[in-house]
Amino acid sequence: MKKNNFYAFLATAAFATTLVACGSSDTGSETDANDSGAGGEEVEGGNANLAMFSPPENLFNPILYTSLYDAHILEITHEGLVQQNEDFSFAPELAEDWSFNEDNTELTYTLRQDVKWHDGEDFTADDVVFTFTSIADPEYGAAGGVRQEYVNTLVGYEEYSSGETDVFEGIEKIDDYTVTFKFNEPNVQALANTSINLLPEHIFVDVPVSEMASHSSSIDVGEIIGTGPFQLTEMLENEQYILTANEDYYLGAPKLDSITWKVVSASVAAGMLEQGELDYIPRDFPAADVATIEGSDSLTIFEQPQLGYQYLGLKINHGPNDSLTDPDTWEANEKLEDVEFRQAIVHAIDRQSFVDGFLRGHGELLDAPFPEASWAYNPDAVEGLAYDPELAEQKLADAGYEDVNDDGFVEDPDGNELVINLDYPVGNPVREQVAPVLKEQLEAVGIQVNLNTPREAPAHFEIIEENDTDVDLFLAGWSLSSGDPDPAPINGGTSAYNYSRFLDEEQEVLLREAVDPELAFDNQEYRREKYGEWAQLFIDNVYSVPLYAESEIHVYNNQLQGLTIKPFTFKDDTHEWFLTE
Repeated sequence: MKKNNFYAFLATAAFATTLVACGSSDTGSETDANDSGAGGEEVEGGNANLAMFSPPENLFNPILYTSLYDAHILEITHEGLVQQNEDFSFAPELAEDWSFNEDNTELTYTLRQDVKWHDGEDFTADDVVFTFTSIADPEYGAAGGVRQEYVNTLVGYEEYSSGETDVFEGIEKIDDYTVTFKFNEPNVQALANTSINLLPEHIFVDVPVSEMASHSSSIDVGEIIGTGPFQLTEMLENEQYILTANEDYYLGAPKLDSITWKVVSASVAAGMLEQGELDYIPRDFPAADVATIEGSDSLTIFEQPQLGYQYLGLKINHGPNDSLTDPDTWEANEKLEDVEFRQAIVHAIDRQSFVDGFLRGHGELLDAPFPEASWAYNPDAVEGLAYDPELAEQKLADAGYEDVNDDGFVEDPDGNELVINLDYPVGNPVREQVAPVLKEQLEAVGIQVNLNTPREAPAHFEIIEENDTDVDLFLAGWSLSSGDPDPAPINGGTSAYNYSRFLDEEQEVLLREAVDPELAFDNQEYRREKYGEWAQLFIDNVYSVPLYAESEIHVYNNQLQGLTIKPFTFKDDTHEWFLTE
C-alpha cells in the first residue's frame, strides 16, 4: 500500500490476541509479548536487527510521508501528544493531560515540560501550533500532504487553507506548555485527530511548506529531529537504516545502543532470523514460513488480527486528472456500470481459498471493510456476496451478457467484445499470487480478463489514483486508523483515496450520521449500528471488494526482550527493548 491515512491513514476497542510461544509453554500478553523468561541475563547496550520487506521512500517528515516503511522509522524517532493503550483508549505521550470544554468544541492539552528535541531544544506549545498550522497551509496539498483530516474540522480551516487569512484560528497557544484546539462543532474523533507526530518548529520555521519534503531535515540522516527514544543517524539507502539511542530521552536512556532496519526479501527473511542475522521480523512474517520455524527453541511467534485488509477495487468512473475528487467531471466506466455485472464478479471469486491456501489459514475473509480487530466489526449486520459461480453466470445472463461467438467469454449486452483490465503491484507475495487466480476464477464464469504486468508499488498507485486510465480492476491494501475506524477516508465519495471514483448519496448520509456529534459523541454502539447499515450498501454497490485480512505475525529471537506489541503497533516503548545472553 502506498498510502494510508496514515498509513493515515486507526479503530477503538480491544480484541482477542493469539500468542504462540515456540519452545516455551508460557503464555504472553499484548503488553509484554515476550515476557516468557526465555532470555538469559540482560546485556548492556547492543544492537537489534529488524526486517522490512520494501525500502522507505526516504521522506522522514511526519506530516508528509506516505509510505508504511518510512513510518517504521518515524514512529520510533517522533512522537505525538497522545498514544493509545492496548484497548485503543488514549493515553498521555507528549501531553501529560487534556480536557474538553463544556460543549466539547474545545480540547486543551497540558504538555510535559521535560521533553527535548534530539538537538537539545525544548519541546513547547509552539511546536504543536506549528505542526497543525503547516497541515492547514494553502500549499500543503500541492506539497504531497494527505493528512487534511487532522485539521479540516478546526475553526478557520477553510479560510486559512484557501489563503483568505494568514491566521489559523483553530489552534491557540495559551502558554508555553498549554495549547487549545477549537472545533467547528463537537468532534467524536478529536483525540485521534490531534494525535499526529509533531514537527520541530525551530527547524522548519523558515521553510515554506511547499519545500519541506525536499529540505535536508526531512531526508538527511543526522538532521531529522524528533523527540523519540532513537534518532536516524546512518543510512545505506534502500539497504539499511540505523537508529541510535537518544541518551537524553525524557523517559530514560534506551537500553539498546541502536536499532537497525534491514531491507530484505521476504523469501529469505525466515532463514536470516534462524541464522541470527535478524532479531525481529515485525508484523509481516510470511504465513507460508510459519510451519518451518514452529519447533524452534530460540524463536517466538506472536500472532494477532490486523486492522488492515486487501481489496479488489473497481474503477466505476473515469475523468480528467485535474479534478480527481470532483464527481461532476467523472464519466462512467461503461464496462462496470451495471451493478449486476459487478455482483457477478464477486460471486465468481473464491475468497476463502486465498485465506486457506496462500495465507495457510493465518487470516480471515471479510464482506465489509472492518476487520475483526475493529470495534466496527459486525458480521451479523450484513449479508455478503458469497462465492457461487453458478449464481455469477446467472446474473451475467439476466443482465444480458452472453457468449455470442462461442469463444468461452461473454460479450456485453450490445454484443461488443468485453475485456476487463486487472492491475496489481509487486512487493506483497500473497497479493502477487492472488492476481492470476482472480483472472482464472473470473474467466471460469465467462468474464475475459487482461492481467497487466505488475508494477512497482509507487507506479501502481500513481496510476490507479488517476482518473484518465484504462484500469478496470485493481488490487490494493488499506488499514483502518487505530484512532477511529471511520471508513470515509477511502469510501467517501470525494475522498482522495476513493480510487474507484464511486459516489452514492445514501452511503454519504450514513457516513455523516455515524460521526454526527449530537448522536455519536461518546456513543460507540450508535456508530456501530450506522456502520452496519452503511456496510450493507457498500457490499450491494460493489465498487470495492474486501478479499481477506492477513493475520499480523511477529517472529523474534528470544534474546530480544522488552517488546510491547499492541493491536496496532509494535513501536511503542522501544526504549525498554533489551538483549540477553
